[in-house]
Amino acid sequence: MEFVVVIPARFASTRLPGKPLADICGKPMVQHVYEKACLSGASQVVIATDHQKVFDAVSLFTSDILMTREDHHSGTERLAEVVDLLDLDSNTIVVNVQGDEPLLAPENVSQVAALLNDSTAPMATLSVAIEERDDVFNPNAVKVVSDIDKNALYFSRANIPFDRSAMMDDKNRLDLAPFQRHVGIYAYRAGFIKQYTQLSVSPLELLESLEQLRVLYHGYKIKIEQAQITPHSGVDTPEDLAKVIAHIKSTNA
Repeated sequence: MEFVVVIPARFASTRLPGKPLADICGKPMVQHVYEKACLSGASQVVIATDHQKVFDAVSLFTSDILMTREDHHSGTERLAEVVDLLDLDSNTIVVNVQGDEPLLAPENVSQVAALLNDSTAPMATLSVAIEERDDVFNPNAVKVVSDIDKNALYFSRANIPFDRSAMMDDKNRLDLAPFQRHVGIYAYRAGFIKQYTQLSVSPLELLESLEQLRVLYHGYKIKIEQAQITPHSGVDTPEDLAKVIAHIKSTNA
């Protein structure tokens, strides 16, 4: 099995400007992500950015860097441009890894690629068991339900599946076993990435603000299974960055 990893690295960030270049123990954040992705067994790991500062910084540690347009409305649109720039075959498996996950588990990257490779679906992704009751009701923790064949049925910011008995009687009795949180790592077949950008926007994705619902809305399947390794949180804020730095220092001590 061969697959390509693409790491989008946008410079703009409301809560953490210049996020890809944030210093983590002497390296920019995006370099940490790149090095972890290289351990996944990918045939190529490419960083895609829209800013010259990121391009220049990345060029110091790899030549696999692409400059993409600034006017993309979504990460998938940027991914489609990368597919064109690399002239990838339509059957090539492409794994999209977020550029703000310096504690990425390489095993999860290879896992999602293998999940797609072993299916006929155009997309695959991962989930983890929810262990905290608050996450069930947290709209920032996206929940997912799937069928017996590991096909995603629906993604939602709401608490799905809805435990009627517990929710109408005593929420403290809520059994967490049925709840899965979506992990934002995707594997695509390259041809489907470009096809996705031609699909009409669905009302569900607008309501939930979840891009992947466009795929389900138009009748395509998304394979999903539990991640082999529970991923660490990504970096969205200065506080998140401080936690990652502390974690890396403690593990390298």
